[in-house]
Amino acid sequence: MNGVGPGGALGDRLAEAVTLIDAPDIVLAVTHRRRRTVVTGGTALAPPTPRHSLRYELGSLSKTFTVLLLAELAHSGVLSLDDRLADHLPALPLPHAASRRITLRHLATHTSGLPRIPTDLVAGALVHPYRNGYARYDTGRLLDTFARTRLRHPPGTRWRYSNFGLALLGPAMEGAAGADYPTLLTERVLRPLALTGSSLGAGTTGTEAIGHRANGRTPVPSSDMGGFRAAGAVHATPDDLLTYLEAHLFPEDTPLPGALRDVQLPLLRRGWRHRHTHTLTWYHHPAPGGPLLFHVGATFGQQAFLGYQPASGIGLLAIATRRGRTCHMVDTAYEMLYSLAGEPVH
Repeated sequence: MNGVGPGGALGDRLAEAVTLIDAPDIVLAVTHRRRRTVVTGGTALAPPTPRHSLRYELGSLSKTFTVLLLAELAHSGVLSLDDRLADHLPALPLPHAASRRITLRHLATHTSGLPRIPTDLVAGALVHPYRNGYARYDTGRLLDTFARTRLRHPPGTRWRYSNFGLALLGPAMEGAAGADYPTLLTERVLRPLALTGSSLGAGTTGTEAIGHRANGRTPVPSSDMGGFRAAGAVHATPDDLLTYLEAHLFPEDTPLPGALRDVQLPLLRRGWRHRHTHTLTWYHHPAPGGPLLFHVGATFGQQAFLGYQPASGIGLLAIATRRGRTCHMVDTAYEMLYSLAGEPVH
């Protein structure tokens, strides 16, 4: 077990929480008004590069970066959240009338009516859960499949989590801004927020963490997300993720204050009896002292969690190099964040 930065009682609590997570490599960290406490551990021998210096796959946490980019483009007047997706894909024939009514806001909030993933990926995922079907699914195929897909329900009428929908934000923003998605993300989000250890896919500098299957022993290759890169292709260091959390906690101190505020506004109710709130990109739960905002992500061999409470200035990240619920990373991280909410942090 290793600690980086201030320890004290909070460091002890994080160290205890790390013992509840079953994974080869673990990073658990808290920022409280920019004072950072980082604890690492895991069942594997410590790698040559310290765990807190590795670059990790974020999976669906990448969606928060994509939607922050969308909000920034809206603030800059490049597009509107209520633009129709079809308007930014003018060369794509859409035979189904409902598909032509999907807006960029629908895609960001998982209310487009699209399924979680295209149907031609479902069978392969069930038979081969660790075979990466995304790698062979380029943007052209993504758009062709979208054109053929009938929506499960009319846009804007029901929340249904969709990697498919978020992936389409990539080509839509490219069409609106006249630049490719990696360039847009780098120039409008990563660089302004000084996220120098973050990139789409494996970076050219730094050392990538190695993910593992649910057994915690079998290594898993880095995930190529193909045409789904807007939905899950960001890699980042823990230091960058703490900086990213701090940007959301203190948006006025960044170059993107408007976009960072916009992605935190409650927009819709979801779940059983509509008990849960959702912003443009974050899950939004009540807690002592003020709401918690959080998101999770997973690839074929890694998991990540980010959460924060604006009222208290607390943010928490958790990363594990193992896929599977039995890892207990997400529930441990959420419970730690909730327990810190509204109480003094030492």
